[in-house]
Amino acid sequence: MAEYTADVLVEGRYFCEAPRWHDDRFWFSDFYAHEVCSVDLDGNVRVEFTLDDQPSGLGWLADGRLLVVAMTSRRVLRREHDGSLVEHADLSDIATFHTNDMLVDADGRAYVGNFGFDLDSMLTEVGVEGLLAALASDPTPYRAALAAVEPDGSTHVAEPDMAFPNGMVLLDGGATLVAAQTLGFELTAFDRGADGSLSNRRTWAPLGDHMIAPDGIAADGRGGIWVANALGPVAVRVEEGGAITDTVHASRNVYACAVGGPDGRHLLLCTAVSSEALVAANNRDGRLELVEL
Repeated sequence: MAEYTADVLVEGRYFCEAPRWHDDRFWFSDFYAHEVCSVDLDGNVRVEFTLDDQPSGLGWLADGRLLVVAMTSRRVLRREHDGSLVEHADLSDIATFHTNDMLVDADGRAYVGNFGFDLDSMLTEVGVEGLLAALASDPTPYRAALAAVEPDGSTHVAEPDMAFPNGMVLLDGGATLVAAQTLGFELTAFDRGADGSLSNRRTWAPLGDHMIAPDGIAADGRGGIWVANALGPVAVRVEEGGAITDTVHASRNVYACAVGGPDGRHLLLCTAVSSEALVAANNRDGRLELVEL
């Protein structure tokens, strides 16, 4: 197994999420700075815009307009060519708590996950071990739906029963969607129809035996998926079936990752001491870390 150590690229952030390689830069959201930013490979950060919410998932429409998840209002916003932000979709009737990561396909269809319940409050009350015990006892109260947003902004449930649907990627030319179930400790695959519908649900990679809670994920272009482990300072490359082929060591827990760079060989990691809101919102200890593979 290949092992790497990431270098710190940027310090002093709050909590970075949803990195994407776009226009020769890594774009990312910072929850508690309320900023969508971009950074080059030398660590030069540029604030692209701010919003009156916690930004998360990012993705672009074919005409270059940016979609961004507004977490607490449970919406997807669209940034117009003039820089204004407008509502693209309202997911408050589908998401049962904060919306989070998002995948936007080439047709402009978006898939959006959500927490399902107040995870921060539960972690504060009972900790990780208490949460895992509750999930083992009865996972029903902690389930969430994966939402689909059509290019015209209409919404529907793509998959009703997920355990914290989080990062997503497309494989096989878009015919397969793989979603991270953070609290299900697995990557879950679906066949994807021409209309974006999901079917043939199956486990793509089980991760529970490794105690990997998959958060953000990124396809590497070679059939593998990089997985950010929300429970530890590592990101791992996983193949279908669950084999781990590569590990990147980071300085802090890894909550998201993206493959990019001019030749697609750079892996950006979003790291932080904790994802708990009371910690992350009051401490600028979030980092971006980078490794060339």
